[in-house]
Amino acid sequence: MTGIIKTSEEIEKMRIAGQLAADVLTMIEPFIQIGVTTNELDKICHDYIVDVQGCIPAPLNYHGFPKSVCTSVNYVVCHGIPNNKALKDGDSINIDITVIKDGYHGDTSKMFFVGKPSIQAERLARITQECLYLGINLVKPGARLGDIGAVIQKHAEKNSYSVVREYCGHGIGIGFHEEPQVLHYGKANTGEVIKVGQCFTIEPMINAGKKTCKVLGDDWTVITKDKKLSAQWEHTLLVTETGVEILTLRPEETIARVINHN
Repeated sequence: MTGIIKTSEEIEKMRIAGQLAADVLTMIEPFIQIGVTTNELDKICHDYIVDVQGCIPAPLNYHGFPKSVCTSVNYVVCHGIPNNKALKDGDSINIDITVIKDGYHGDTSKMFFVGKPSIQAERLARITQECLYLGINLVKPGARLGDIGAVIQKHAEKNSYSVVREYCGHGIGIGFHEEPQVLHYGKANTGEVIKVGQCFTIEPMINAGKKTCKVLGDDWTVITKDKKLSAQWEHTLLVTETGVEILTLRPEETIARVINHN
């Protein structure tokens, strides 16, 4: 199925929702400290999304998910459920935010470090962010979705990492998950042609070890089978006439600088 083309009115609502989601990640950063629990972070995000932004936290009760954000720590790949375990020095954590404003979704995630990260954790997070940016850099009308997956897979594997296969980016708008699916691996010049007015996420999950994952007994939390670190970054994107607009861009991000890092 092809992705939904957004109208100009829908695009404006997507811009608002995307910026609000980005603002949650900026807001929560000072609270990510040694000793805080992911439940506490969830409550802070929930209250900010509902009381300050006037939004709905999309994950809450989505197919039974019990919390307002996903918190994926260390070897958790995605969909980590906030709990009462305190974060410790050296932990890495992905916080995944999706808000609904006026019926439209903004979806984004970021890696954070608790205290001082290991060299390995810092490098994995950096390479994963570069994977995201390299994928974004290829988004434009007439390109193909396989181009995105190919560049991400190449960059990850060049750095001796692996790409998770079971989870992917997705179209987004009125629906949390719409067409198309955006794979983070594959071959260039394959897949659906990208069109002006599409909105979708790119959200690579990159593992320090093997690509294989498993879902825990809570039916949500996904971990690496070898319990080696995993990292993820995510943005919601709009395909424009000239290329791409990052709807969830945060103030500290300078994509050209990161892409040219290597």
